[in-house]
Amino acid sequence: AHLCRGMQASKNKSTEKPEPFYRLSMPKQKTSSEIINEARNVLRTLRTQRPFTPTEDQRKLFGSGSSRTLENRPPSVFSLHTSSFDLAESRPVSGIRLSPLDHKPKLLTSAKDGNSSISLPKPPVDPEEVRKVSSARADFFRRTSQENFLPAKMFPPDRNEEKLDSEEPAMMNSLCRSNENCLAEQREYTPFNNGKSQLIYNERISKSEREDILKGTAGKFLFQLRGESDQMKKLGTSSSCPRSMSWKRGLTGLEDDTRVNESEEEENFWHIKILPILHDLENVEDNIENLCLACTKLHQALNEGNMFGKRFKRKSVLLKTLYKLVDIDSDPLCLKLAKIILSMKVNGKNLLSVCKLAFKICRNKKNDYIIQNDRLLDCLLEVLRTEDLQKNNEALLYCMGAVKFMSGNAVLLNEMVNKRAVEMLLQLMKQINSIRENDTHFSNLGHLLVQLTATLRNLADLPQARCQLICNGAVPELCVALEQHMNDTDVCTCIVRIFSKLSSYNDFCTALADCSRCYVLFLALLNKHRKKQDLVVRIVFILGNLTAKNNQAREQFFKEKGSVNMLITLFQTYHKLDLNAEKWNHERGAEEKKNQKHPSEAEDVLIKLIRVLANLSVHPSVGAALAAAHHVVELLVTVLEYKSIDDCEELVINATATINNLSYYKVRSSAIEDKKLHIAEMLLKLLMSNSMDGVVEAVRVFGNLSQYHEICDFIIKKKIYKFMIALLDAKNQDVCFSACGVLLNLTVDKNKRVLLKEGGGIGKLVDCLQDFGPADWQLACLICKTLWNYSENITSAVSCFGEDTDTLLVLLTSLLDAELSLDYSLDRDIGDYHKIYWETEFKPVAEKLLDRIQSHHSS
Repeated sequence: AHLCRGMQASKNKSTEKPEPFYRLSMPKQKTSSEIINEARNVLRTLRTQRPFTPTEDQRKLFGSGSSRTLENRPPSVFSLHTSSFDLAESRPVSGIRLSPLDHKPKLLTSAKDGNSSISLPKPPVDPEEVRKVSSARADFFRRTSQENFLPAKMFPPDRNEEKLDSEEPAMMNSLCRSNENCLAEQREYTPFNNGKSQLIYNERISKSEREDILKGTAGKFLFQLRGESDQMKKLGTSSSCPRSMSWKRGLTGLEDDTRVNESEEEENFWHIKILPILHDLENVEDNIENLCLACTKLHQALNEGNMFGKRFKRKSVLLKTLYKLVDIDSDPLCLKLAKIILSMKVNGKNLLSVCKLAFKICRNKKNDYIIQNDRLLDCLLEVLRTEDLQKNNEALLYCMGAVKFMSGNAVLLNEMVNKRAVEMLLQLMKQINSIRENDTHFSNLGHLLVQLTATLRNLADLPQARCQLICNGAVPELCVALEQHMNDTDVCTCIVRIFSKLSSYNDFCTALADCSRCYVLFLALLNKHRKKQDLVVRIVFILGNLTAKNNQAREQFFKEKGSVNMLITLFQTYHKLDLNAEKWNHERGAEEKKNQKHPSEAEDVLIKLIRVLANLSVHPSVGAALAAAHHVVELLVTVLEYKSIDDCEELVINATATINNLSYYKVRSSAIEDKKLHIAEMLLKLLMSNSMDGVVEAVRVFGNLSQYHEICDFIIKKKIYKFMIALLDAKNQDVCFSACGVLLNLTVDKNKRVLLKEGGGIGKLVDCLQDFGPADWQLACLICKTLWNYSENITSAVSCFGEDTDTLLVLLTSLLDAELSLDYSLDRDIGDYHKIYWETEFKPVAEKLLDRIQSHHSS
């Protein structure tokens, strides 16, 4: 008995009439998975390149293709100066507002007015001393007017004593001259119970005490309140009043307006470790290298003293010194400054300004190297991790922008992954997603989301980051962001680019397919932004990836309301754009056509759209429905009509492959069947092209269509069969498989079997069996079926197969020997697959053919 390909053997071998094998038949008895496995190279998914995203020439918050107007987006270029920082804000508020004084305290002018032990400072009488005082006083006011509240330069204990003595009188007298100012400040900050409170200046302070004060080792000050507690009691002033030392802070700059308690150890640490470095930083005329070195030492000292993020009295002094250095136009120095200021946990305007400073540094690619070595990334990630999203959204925007710039550098990108930046960024996105559209911060957070998703897009290139994205639930959060910001083209584009990258990997495709709303979301985006090519092409690419290997995804997308209609609408839109572009290029002349890039933007969308249709058609029920969809088939045929393979090879091949998939299904009202002759005419052009891929694809379609008698007649009339026989010499398994499929269907017709002898067809089939048989049992089975059909009316093996008879006998005998034919060295799964196919498909047909040849060999 004879079997049709794909049909089961008849149980009644004696009564059933022998039937020829067909290359294709839609077996009702087999499952869809068996059909797909059996129809190798008949139903195929398509691959394509991911849409190209050009790298921006300049680092900006928003790229050149941004949908935001200049007026509606934060600037990427700005100037920063000391004035950009809030010097007042750097001094924490004490929390207590004091009442104004109702009286003005008077200074005692003589002993009889008060305690005889109290005396006022006396001006120096020596002219030289006067000059020294004037000089010191001028220097003092110059410094304070510049808001530099650091004390006069202090010398380490090992400096010689003469230096101290020489400077002491001028310094002492200068401070005495400022006593009036001090009193005024005291009156402003200190409440009095009576008018007898007096400022005490200790003229009889010992020399050793003065040295100790000037060296800064004891943490004492030049002005003291002698027996402060006793005096206050004597003068009737409560000892529990707020600090009356504010005048000293204004004068020396060593304390801040805070009630933070400071231990003696902390005070000594400030004077010994921090203060000398701040003096070095005061010297703005010093070279940049020395200032950077001083900043490095300052950072180390602050870290050693555990002063980062901590409230301490002199924090404002430190910050003001750093803010002033911002005016120096040096990125290496500003990098050092930004790192320290960020570590000090500033807020408000200062947080915004320092984030802008970091942004400005990172904007310059040339700074990437110094950024790598200075751990600025840690500070920025800490800001993103800890700062309030709504209160500091603008600061976070520039902070995130700086991180985005860093992610453009391979070294820093890897560092981000190692610091688990992915997890932190997803947490930030979760916070942003919790803000609804009616919130006043929603629009500004959209700017931040663009920077965040652009950073994730860069991170998606790294395997470790991809794993973190999946493990930390990136898919649902990205989908939520996409849905909430659907009107923001920039946000949509960034997120779609992330999906475009990640959907090339199976594990991510599985995670995305599990997000049931993703198809609805993608269709809504396509509907809203259908004319935005860079968005459309990526969404369609993602859909192609989702439907490439997942049968459930194919069915789910197909069942979404309006899914196929949306694909058709997009096809029509971009086909029209492509036609207009071709017309324009034709009018411009041959030179313009020569310079045209392929695929063009419109062609790229069409390529990826057709790929989705091809992938969908692999699903049995979806494929059958699409085969009956006349609009779909008409569009595919349109591509073959107007587009030359020389113009855009991938587009033409994809359209042909999709037609091939749809031609596999035998359904009522098949659009492929209705247009089969017209399709054959289009395929003939493809066969004559110089593209071997195009030729093979056309042959595959002929393999399906040749089941129709009209197409077989067309193949004979156009002498396409000669071309198929010639292709058997291609020494390529896929080419031989496709060509053999067409010849198999031709041999169904008894009148056409003789054509197989033309051009040495029998010999070439035997050669293919010998070359590929043991490695490809599908191809070997197809060859045996073709020879079986050809030899149906055999009377003599020699007259039928000619000089190839003996070779065929030996070959079939050896191929039917399992020990000789099956390669047991193969991987177990592959080996099992080969064995099953050999036993179920090849062996039954080969045994029948061998038996027929042997039974007619002697005659």
